[in-house]
Amino acid sequence: MSTNNYRLELGRPASGRRRLKDLLLQNDNRFCADCKAPDPKWASANIGVFICLKCCGVHRSLGTHISKVLSVTLDEWSDDEVDAMIEVGGNSSANSIYEAYIPEGYTKPGPDAGHEQRSKFIRSKYELQEFLKPSLRIVSGKSSIESSSSKSFMDSFKSTSSQRMEGMVEFIGMLKVKVIKGTNLAIRDIKSSDPYVVLNLGHQTVQTTIIKSNLNPVWNEEHMLSVPEQYGPLKVKVFDHDTFSADDIMGEADIDLQSLITSAMAFGDAGMFGDMQIGKWLKSDDNALIEDSTVNIVDGKVKQMMSLKLQNVESGELDLELEWIPLDQ
Repeated sequence: MSTNNYRLELGRPASGRRRLKDLLLQNDNRFCADCKAPDPKWASANIGVFICLKCCGVHRSLGTHISKVLSVTLDEWSDDEVDAMIEVGGNSSANSIYEAYIPEGYTKPGPDAGHEQRSKFIRSKYELQEFLKPSLRIVSGKSSIESSSSKSFMDSFKSTSSQRMEGMVEFIGMLKVKVIKGTNLAIRDIKSSDPYVVLNLGHQTVQTTIIKSNLNPVWNEEHMLSVPEQYGPLKVKVFDHDTFSADDIMGEADIDLQSLITSAMAFGDAGMFGDMQIGKWLKSDDNALIEDSTVNIVDGKVKQMMSLKLQNVESGELDLELEWIPLDQ
């Protein structure tokens, strides 16, 4: 992969990613700051901690005015956000303040903790600040953390306390999207195209890698998105990457998530059921489905396979697999 593609895929300069990766490799950052689950792939950029997928869901429910959650590998990071993570110094430094006054005998949630226990702890730790030294707690929207010897935490608290409550978004689950392959995609260069796929849900956008000179690309890439309480369609667009001009669109499609989410929520814990069909999104003139798309429980997971005929383009199909991940999983 070329340097240009590497930067485009990651959405930030290589130097920023390298600095973030170096920080993640520190011993204390190899485990979730809240439950000690290994190999965290998410972070709270304004708090300065690395967290696991399960804790990530709770952090998102707090709202961005408290915790701004980003994927270490998928999201776009600004230099300021990377700098803030490095300034905090990692999970041990953060926990030395956020968990400084945990009551004796209090048990932190472990990697296998349920959603209720996990949520209660995280809200107590960051939203209510019950485990901070009292003089460091934010009161009436203003920080009194000036007494702290840690400048990074002072700046962090000032930043979070100054943001508006209206930015809060409640999330109901996670959506794993596997972009499998494209078939007979449109030609946008002389004889071929350099396709990549962009997925958008609410204010979140993720992108696959670019595959050079291929009208039948195979990605088999998985991308994670949070599903807000007021969710709309998952928007899919395919582009041809151009080095010297704007990328050309190669088709698009909207995916109705209702059949997947309502079916998953109606059945609750999918692990209690055997493999079975629990829902269906029907092909119609109003959607991009090539054929009906069923929602199934497979090995205890709720999944939906689909083949889409790309819209507003002369040719092209796209195969995807969706998986619903509840926050308490």
